[in-house]
Amino acid sequence: MALLPPALVLALLAGASSLENGLLRTPPMGWLPWEHFRCNTDCQKEPDDCISERLIKTMADRLAEDGWKELGYQYMNLDDCWAAKERDAQGRLQANRSRFPSGIKALADYVHSKGLKFGIYSDLGNQTCEGYPGTMLDTIQTDAETFAEWGVDMLKLDGCFSSPSEKAAGYPKMSAALNKTGRPIVYSCSWPAYEGGLPPKVNYTLLGQICNLWRNFADIQDSWESLSRIITWYGDHQDTLQPVAGPGRWNDPDMLLTGNSGLSLEQAKAQLALWAILAAPLFMSCNLRTLSAEAKDLLRNQLLIYIDQDPLGVPGRRIAKSVQFEVWKRGLVNHQYAVAILNSSTEGAATPYSTSLAQLGIEDCPEGYKVYDVLGRSFLGDYGPGAAISVQVAPTGVVLLFLRPLC
Repeated sequence: MALLPPALVLALLAGASSLENGLLRTPPMGWLPWEHFRCNTDCQKEPDDCISERLIKTMADRLAEDGWKELGYQYMNLDDCWAAKERDAQGRLQANRSRFPSGIKALADYVHSKGLKFGIYSDLGNQTCEGYPGTMLDTIQTDAETFAEWGVDMLKLDGCFSSPSEKAAGYPKMSAALNKTGRPIVYSCSWPAYEGGLPPKVNYTLLGQICNLWRNFADIQDSWESLSRIITWYGDHQDTLQPVAGPGRWNDPDMLLTGNSGLSLEQAKAQLALWAILAAPLFMSCNLRTLSAEAKDLLRNQLLIYIDQDPLGVPGRRIAKSVQFEVWKRGLVNHQYAVAILNSSTEGAATPYSTSLAQLGIEDCPEGYKVYDVLGRSFLGDYGPGAAISVQVAPTGVVLLFLRPLC
C-alpha cells in the first residue's frame, strides 16, 4: 500500500471517507460456523452439521431462544462454502440450491425475525479460499447490490486468490459500493492479514476510513500454540495496532475457540480474557446445541462482556512481560480498569503472582479500588495504592481483574 501512487491513495480516501456509518460503536458479537463446521457440504451423511440453511436457522434459534441475544451475541454470520459453483444468468452470486433451497434472502429474513443480524462471506478474488465464486473487481458493485437486496447486515471480504494491487483497488471499491446501496452493512476486511499486518504494507489510516473491522494476522486454529502465537503477535506490535482501533473500527484477532476440543478450560479463559482486553470482536464458532455447561458459563460471563463492550473503545496494552507471566491492562469508562495476568508456562500447578495498584500504574483514585476476579466471579476486596494484590494463575491460564474506583 505504501507503494501506491499518491494520486491513487487520495482518490481511494475520497471515495471511501463516507464509511463512517455509525455502526459497531462497540466490537461485534455473534456466531459463525467456520471453526467447528469448516466447509462440510455433505448434507446426506451429516444433515445436521453441513453448511446449510438448516444449520444457520438452528443456530439462530439457539442465539434467540437460549439467552445469547440478550447478552449481545446478535450477528448470525455465514462463512465460506454457501454459494453455488456458478453465478446466475444475470451474473449474480447465488446460494447452493440443495443446501440453501429457500435462498439467502429468505434465510436473512428468518434471522431478522429472531431479532438478530445476518452476515455473509465473500472473497476478493476469482474464487473464495475454498473454491467458490469470488468477488472480482468488475463484480463488486453487483455483489454489493445483491447483498443489500438480500438484507445482509455484515460482509466479511476475504483475500484469497487476489494480488496486492487487486486488494489495494478492491477493498476501497467495495467500501464505496456498500455505502452506495444505502443499506447499513458492517464491512469486515481481511486485507491486512494478507499483507503481514504491519506498515509499510498496511496503511491503517486508510483501513480505518473504509472498514469497520479487519483481520490483522493469521487464521486462528483450535490449539494453544495458535492462540498463544496470536496473543504474542498483538503484544509485540501493540504500538502499531493499539492506537488504530476504536469505535467503528476494530482489530480482529479472529473467532473464539471456546466450546471446541483444542483448548483446555483454562486456555479458553485466557482467550476470552485477552480478547476483552484487546476490545476484540466476540464471535463464537462452536456447536451451540451441545455446548458444555462450563463453556456456556464462560461465554456468558457478563462482567467479561462488559469489559469487552466498554464504550470508550480503547484497546488495552501489555504492560509487563517475563519468562512466565504477562500483564495486560485496559482503561475503561469512569476510571475503571481491567487487568489480565497470563501465565504462559505449560507446566506445573498454579503459580502465585503479586502486584499492586501502584505497580500497575493505576493512580486515578487515591482512596484505592474495589477488585473483582472476573472469571472466578468473586470480590477480592478493597485495595489501596500500595497493597499487594495476590492471585494464583494456572499454567496457560489467566486471572482477569476488574477494578472499580472507591472515590
